Amino acid sequence: MGAGVITLREGFEAALVVAIVLSFLESTGRRAWVRAVWLGVGAGVAVSALVAVVLFAVGAELEGRAEALFEGGAMLFAAALLTWMIFWMRRQARTIKRELELQVEHALAKGSAFALGLVAFVGVLREGVETALFLFGTVEGSNALVASTSAAVGLAAAVFLGYLFYRGASRLDLRRFFTVTSVLLLLFAGWLLANGLHELAEAGLFPESELLLLGAFAALAAPTLYFFFRPARISASR
Repeated sequence: MGAGVITLREGFEAALVVAIVLSFLESTGRRAWVRAVWLGVGAGVAVSALVAVVLFAVGAELEGRAEALFEGGAMLFAAALLTWMIFWMRRQARTIKRELELQVEHALAKGSAFALGLVAFVGVLREGVETALFLFGTVEGSNALVASTSAAVGLAAAVFLGYLFYRGASRLDLRRFFTVTSVLLLLFAGWLLANGLHELAEAGLFPESELLLLGAFAALAAPTLYFFFRPARISASR
């Protein structure tokens, strides 16, 4: 399930970037620049895929203690990055559309197809690299077939929702969508932390303890969920 939620959330964020850029070009009568956007998207996807291949290839080459250290370190980093990403996106959600439109406007003012493509490239690459790292932590800690299937379904759903959003046909409640997926991903970040510590324990850095892993999960999940919902509760009370 974790892999599917990751690709759904990260894929939809990437699709939103592309949809916002394309919609802006259409609304301002600049459809001639669409090709540059798709070239940027393709490059972002290609580089993201390369990062994923390298990450999984390195993990596959390692054995024993080195493998446990690499996987454990990657999971801990993924847990930290995932948690930071959720709060960063929550903070930037209100301004991201305008910021993207300003970047596109700036690129068009310079008459630079490269700069325009770079806007799409950076947006897709950021989500793609995050996805590669999070999926590595997921697949290494669960059944590979189930995780891969879940990831494929989540990505397909993300692309479909992104297309509907671009066409203006989607009635998806974005606020609820991001709230629900954020909660699931914060819980998943706690799972990554616990499994990362489990891998490091297997590498001999400290004794294995189920109580420690459960405590680590709770120590990350409980406060992050509290801080995630606290502003909404304060606002509602007013």
